[in-house]
Amino acid sequence: MRAVIQRVSEASVSVQGKIVGAIDEGLLVLLGVWQMDTPEDATQLARKIVHLRVFDDAEGKLNRSVLEVRGALLVISQFTLYADCRRGRRPSFVDAARPEVAKPLYEAFIEEVRRQGVAIQTGEFQALMDVALVNRGPVTITLDSQQLA
Repeated sequence: MRAVIQRVSEASVSVQGKIVGAIDEGLLVLLGVWQMDTPEDATQLARKIVHLRVFDDAEGKLNRSVLEVRGALLVISQFTLYADCRRGRRPSFVDAARPEVAKPLYEAFIEEVRRQGVAIQTGEFQALMDVALVNRGPVTITLDSQQLA
């Protein structure tokens, strides 16, 4: 799984003009599922993100997690994180998991975040979504479950 995480002061996602998810302080997570991902990848990445220290402590250092600041996650499925642009001008998405594989892993990721005690909102899987955010910092981090120890 691959995630692009943005620390936000607010974020929302709309489908057909209707807001389906919104958070105040927390993390916007764009989540892509690779064709070889497993439920363990979903669990591992969710735990990593929940405990990632990307919020300021009293001294202004990135030393607190979303759990510690009582923030929330807004998770958006994004298969385009597996775009392969090495050849030609049109991205290839052959490395992205097919929807029937990706959706259960996306849902497993969401469920693990909930188990960790973090409030969560989501977009709509496979929908055309409009995402709005105010990136705080800005802080943007990319994680890949294949690179986590």
